[in-house]
Parts: sequence; C-alpha cells; structure tokens
Amino acid sequence: MASTAPVASLDWRRFLTGHWPLAIGMAALAGPTIVSLGQGPWQEESGVHGVIVLVTGIWLMLRRWDDIVAMRSTGQPLITAALLAVALPLYVAGRAFEFISIEAAALLLAMVAVMQQYWGMAVVRRLWFPILYLGFVVPIPGWLLDTVTLPLKVLVSELVTGGLANLGFPVGRLGVTLYIASYQLLVEDACAGLNSLVSLSAIGLFYVYLIRGSNPVYSLLLLAMVIPIAIAANCVRVAALVLITYYFGNAMAQGYLHNFAGMVTFVSALLFIFLLDWLLTPLRNALERRSSAT
Repeated sequence: MASTAPVASLDWRRFLTGHWPLAIGMAALAGPTIVSLGQGPWQEESGVHGVIVLVTGIWLMLRRWDDIVAMRSTGQPLITAALLAVALPLYVAGRAFEFISIEAAALLLAMVAVMQQYWGMAVVRRLWFPILYLGFVVPIPGWLLDTVTLPLKVLVSELVTGGLANLGFPVGRLGVTLYIASYQLLVEDACAGLNSLVSLSAIGLFYVYLIRGSNPVYSLLLLAMVIPIAIAANCVRVAALVLITYYFGNAMAQGYLHNFAGMVTFVSALLFIFLLDWLLTPLRNALERRSSAT
C-alpha cells in the first residue's frame, strides 16, 4: 500500500551548517554580481526587468520545493566538475574585465552545477523553466543589442514616417533619423522596441508558464504575439514623441514625457497581451478540448 505521509521538508539550519563552505562560496560569487547588475544594467531601460525576473524566478523554484525535496538525490560529480570548470574561469574573466553578461551567465551556470550536485539531475530537469527564465537576468551584450536593434529601428522609423505622412504631417526620414517641420529626431535603441521586447518576453513567458502552461500550442502562439505587440507599442511611442516635438518642441519631448511615454508603452503592451489572451479564450478552450480528447 502506497504511503501517504507528507514529504519531509529540508532542514535549512542543518543544511547550511553542514555545507557552510558552499553557502559562503555562492554568496561570494552572487553578491558582487548582483551589486554590479544593480549599479549598471538594471538601472537602464533595457534591464529594468532584471529585478522582477530574479525575484519571480526564485519564487518559481520555491513553489516547487515539495517536488525538490521528494526528488532530491546524489548528484554526479563529473557533471558538476565539468560545469564548474567552464563557469568559474568565465566568471573570473567576466569579473576581471567587467563583462557583466559573461559574469552573470557564468554565475547562473555555477549555480546549476551546485544544484545538480546537491539535489540531483532529476531536480534540475524538473526546474528547467525557472532556470531558463532566470537567463533573462543576464544582460544582452552591447554588440548583440546593436545588431538586433538596427533593423528594428529601421522598421519602426519606416512605419511611423509612413503613418504620419499619410495623415498629412510634414515628416520625412533618412535612415533612423526622422524630420518633422524644423526638428530632427534620432530613433534610439530605447525607442526601437528591443528593450520592451526583452522585458515583455520575460514577463510574457512567466505569465504563459504560470497561467497558460497547460497547452503548449496555445502558449507558443501567445508568446509569438509578444514580438508584434512590442513593435506596435513602440511605433505608438515614437509617433507620440514625434507629435509632441512637432506641437510643443524638442525640450518637452526629451524631458520627463520621454520616460513617461516609455512606461506607458510598456504597461499598455503588457495589458494588450492580457487582452489578447482573453480574446483568444475560445481558441484556447478548443485546443484544450482537443488535447483532452486525444
């Protein structure tokens, strides 16, 4: 007869007492990295989601704590050693040369190695989504940011220029520089959609996993809609800033209204994801019925 006794929880005091070198080592690695992230990328618009991802990622792991305790087993030292052999040199190099992206990625890999050693590979597989989700804490390297941002900036510039021109505004474009009346505006990275795209992808992934993770097809569909939503929202943002410049001057557009427009755009795009999820309820129900029937 199967036992129905509750799973024993992990004694944190005993665990930390028995593995205090591990706790000190992880704190020595994680502390400086979190401070560097807080003083750098997390203060920029492209990294504002970092703190949210870190807190919610830890929460996703803690909510699976009963599963972790039930499935924990002895890890495989060879796998742990191989992962640490990659993570620790990368961490030292990233820390020494101030490559925060490499440093943060190496820290995450080192934590996965420790998790595998003390909880076993089965727990790592069970926590695949929180680990993947925590990858959003790693800042996007500048060279990749520039590479991906350029086509987005061009696309946003073309859509905004075409739309305002059709409405009769005296607007023109040269590359990613917009001209309206006597004003000249450069579509910067913050307005191009990538920053919002990264943040919305992280929060959208969290929302889909937590609320709509039961149907993979629908979840992928909802996640795919994050990209056009982010681009559309940023087109609205750039158009609004162009019109503010046209009617009220450049000082007004580049002042507090610039940051306020970014916040409103992000919140609006996030609400639109929720609205889209609500509108697609019949499709979601049909997919769930088909999945349950098979």
